[in-house]
Amino acid sequence: MGIIARQSLRGTIATYIGVAIGFVTTFFVLTRFLTAVEIGLARVLIDSATLLVGLAQLGSTSAIIRFFPYFKEKEDTNYHGFFFWTLIIPLVGFLFFAHVFWLCRTPIEHWFGEKSPLFVDYYYFVLPLAFFMLYETVFESNANVLMRIVVPRAVREAGVRLGLLVSYLLYAFRVLSMDGFVVALCVIYALASLINIVYVCRIGHIRFMPDMPFLRANQPLVRSYFRYMVFLVLSALASVFAPMLSSFFVTAKMGLGYTGIFAIATYMAVMVSIPYRSLTAIASPQLAAALKDRNHTDAGHLMQQVTNSMLLIGSLIFLLLWVNIDLIFQILPNGETYAVAKQTVFILGLSQLLFATVQVSVTALTYGAYYGYTLLFSLVLTVSAIVLNNYLIPLYGMEGSAWSNLISYSVYSILVLWVVMGRMRLSPFCRTEAKTLLLLAGVLVINFLWIRYLPVVNVWISSVVRSVVLIGGFCVIAYKSYLSEEINAVLHSFFLRRH
Repeated sequence: MGIIARQSLRGTIATYIGVAIGFVTTFFVLTRFLTAVEIGLARVLIDSATLLVGLAQLGSTSAIIRFFPYFKEKEDTNYHGFFFWTLIIPLVGFLFFAHVFWLCRTPIEHWFGEKSPLFVDYYYFVLPLAFFMLYETVFESNANVLMRIVVPRAVREAGVRLGLLVSYLLYAFRVLSMDGFVVALCVIYALASLINIVYVCRIGHIRFMPDMPFLRANQPLVRSYFRYMVFLVLSALASVFAPMLSSFFVTAKMGLGYTGIFAIATYMAVMVSIPYRSLTAIASPQLAAALKDRNHTDAGHLMQQVTNSMLLIGSLIFLLLWVNIDLIFQILPNGETYAVAKQTVFILGLSQLLFATVQVSVTALTYGAYYGYTLLFSLVLTVSAIVLNNYLIPLYGMEGSAWSNLISYSVYSILVLWVVMGRMRLSPFCRTEAKTLLLLAGVLVINFLWIRYLPVVNVWISSVVRSVVLIGGFCVIAYKSYLSEEINAVLHSFFLRRH
């Protein structure tokens, strides 16, 4: 995969450094020093800011990747002023949606006030938090199109999490008050945004001035850009809201305490989808360029590589998580409080595996000629998530929210694949994905039977033995069966260097 493989590998390393920091934060700081209510507050503030960012960016992060190939010319190292618009368009979006957010205080207070009054108290802090998160995201996308994902990835995955860890500790030992802790959240993202801005300015010949002659000479491109942007704004109203619905519904219907427990379960499940962030971040510009050139052969081959690798790696991480779930809750400080979310972790883990595997197909649809379908599918995703959360949470609590997440994404994925494979004539799958799924299912069944029919004398011993046997067996079979040629090639290269 060339530069994709190199940048993805480095980006994944940076990501997993962040995962290690997040692991320490989640399992040894949050659950020990903070109450579930305090964890829930931090979670819902960040989720609210993320929602506002998704709307305020006006589709600019996707537009950056889709349209950068049209501005990138060898004779112009300033990219025809492309990066000027990456500053202005998100700013306009933020000012508009910040005003809408300000006006929504009363209905938000009515919805959350009874079960989660603490969130209402810190409602307006979402605005500065969202502003800094917005430009951190925008400049990370700028770095992606310049084929440099490692530093922005390290900033987001490791730097931000390290800052959060320090803030949690300062709050835990009462160096910071609750007000100070919320302010610290904003400062962390402000620093992350600043670092990304400086980095992007240093790696490329960036000029934040518009190239008006180029725009006047390419009016169809300008119209296409703004049509795409308007479409993505409408799509974001649905698609950005959907991933946050579970957190908001649990907060409103069950309270911040349950939001904190649900957040811990989500932190665990999200580990399954972490590799896709590096894979798609560097593959997306390549995919956008291939679709722009109507090179469906390269686009399809790239999609199969990413899908195949993501499913295999995600399945391995999911098995590591689930085989050791009882041990994790035993190690977790106050683990008995969070162990009620065990089945929630399983369902959310499957949802994350599905999300990460299909994401490259979503990317292809977004950058292709049929991107209009994403608005319809996003609406289906959001409406189904709202209906299912509203119906299932009163019946099954957090597990109901997890099921609504999995069902909604399953429907969404089927619709996306229907267009990508049926209309765009791109196949993100090859024969090995079915083998990977069968292998995953087989290991899960064996793990279930092992726990059910073999008595667990000691959780530590049981987890270690099952990990060695089941995870080791999974890896050996995957390697011997060549379930991913790319991963096998990386392993061969690594061992050759060692010898």
